[in-house]
Amino acid sequence: MKNIFKYIMFAGVGIFSLSSCNMDEEPTTSITVKDGEKMITTDNLLQYYRNGIATSFRSTLYGNNSMIDEVMCDGFNATIDYGNNYGPVHRTDKGFTDSNDDIASYWSKEYSAISDYDIFIDEANKYYPTAASSIAAKNTAKGEAFFYRAFAYLQLARHFGKDYNPSTASSDLCVPLVLHYDQEAKPARATVAEVYKQIKEDLDSASTLLAGTTGKIRSQRPTIDAVNALYARYYLDTEDYANAAASAIKVLNSAAGYKLSSTMKEMKDEWQDDKGTEPIMQMPGSLTENGTGTNSYYTRCDSYAALTQYKISAIYLDPYFLPSQKVLNLYGDKDLRGMWFSDGYWYLDNDYHACLIGSGLQFQHFYTFNKYLGNPSLTSSYANARQLPKPLLISEMYLIAAEAEFDLGKTAEAKEILNELQTSRGAEATEATAENIHNEWFKETIGEGLRFSCLKRWHTGFNGRAAQPGALKDEVIYTSGDGSTYTGKNFPADDPHWQWPIPSHEIQLNSNLVQNTGY
Repeated sequence: MKNIFKYIMFAGVGIFSLSSCNMDEEPTTSITVKDGEKMITTDNLLQYYRNGIATSFRSTLYGNNSMIDEVMCDGFNATIDYGNNYGPVHRTDKGFTDSNDDIASYWSKEYSAISDYDIFIDEANKYYPTAASSIAAKNTAKGEAFFYRAFAYLQLARHFGKDYNPSTASSDLCVPLVLHYDQEAKPARATVAEVYKQIKEDLDSASTLLAGTTGKIRSQRPTIDAVNALYARYYLDTEDYANAAASAIKVLNSAAGYKLSSTMKEMKDEWQDDKGTEPIMQMPGSLTENGTGTNSYYTRCDSYAALTQYKISAIYLDPYFLPSQKVLNLYGDKDLRGMWFSDGYWYLDNDYHACLIGSGLQFQHFYTFNKYLGNPSLTSSYANARQLPKPLLISEMYLIAAEAEFDLGKTAEAKEILNELQTSRGAEATEATAENIHNEWFKETIGEGLRFSCLKRWHTGFNGRAAQPGALKDEVIYTSGDGSTYTGKNFPADDPHWQWPIPSHEIQLNSNLVQNTGY
């Protein structure tokens, strides 16, 4: 009988581990299963692999999976120290090809996780417990798997497929749909319509199975609020604005009581200490277990003892990317989100720290981006950009609801929702116009990995990444040549790079895959 090797990434390892699991008897990373045999035969194994797919989901958050979206667009400028990290992505010039490692990593992370979800769903379907509590546990776990898979395919569709267009979605190519694990399969690319149809089917399954899993602030697992939040993203992408607004408003009105941070203390609780009231989901982590990517290229830290002679800390900041003047211009003086940026010496743990870019100490005339400086409880030394991943935040629901209501022509409703977000942040309330709503998305979600999908959805592109004058003065921004691929980058709405390339390695292995235009 043929042996089938089935692997669930990091199954049960780390913060999700079950203390009741006997690691000497039960698998730690993978198992070999013969045809006809079952992976899940007990409640304990069900929970064990449920933890595994949660860990797989967490592995697709932050780090590379959000950095590309941000540095490819207009919110950041590369510093002279960036060492070509994300260079082809940042420039999107002739060096950005189908062999790009960053894009290949994004693709492989998502599809590796999807394989885990597929295996789990199929194996859970073979488990037939009789106790009511066991049946409920199985249904909850399956609901979570459907949620994770819908999340993954939405991410892939937003990046590798064309923007959803009702007129062409049935012919525009997206990504392969893989719903059952098969090592030998060579699936062709499905259409945009087919992929979004599958996302909806998975969300419908998750909605049914998680209907009784009520929302909770900072929930470590998918809840019905998380499902509705993902529905809101789905409906916004597919131009079903009535359902996008309704789904987002369901979450805004949730009994869980998600609340926007409206004071400096609340902002610190949220963005530094991971103890805020905004996350619809917040994945776990600990000092001894990383568990996810970090956004460290914004806040790289190192130590240089000689700095202490200036009465400052030996720990210094050396970022690869600085926020552009373009985004900084959007914030008012009283906007609480200004805490995400630091000028002059940055202050942490009752000490002042310098910024060193290039060969000299910078008495900064520019701002650094410190939104992901790091949770102090997740480091034993200095700031390392480790935060607990927050895949869904209540602030995004305000933005989706405002955009959807505006696109429905309901400007009064859009203004009310937009103003609630703005005033909570200490920002000036504005009228609900497309420009103001778009700007609020930029200000609110900077660094969160949503900029690319927003510009793609709006069909606006961008012209230039105006750099901070102080960064230019201190010569810390990369402006090679005429700057046309750096500060002067022009990225029109019809540029083919709004569809990322199918990784060349995948096409070499699977002749049924067709490459996107322009690569």
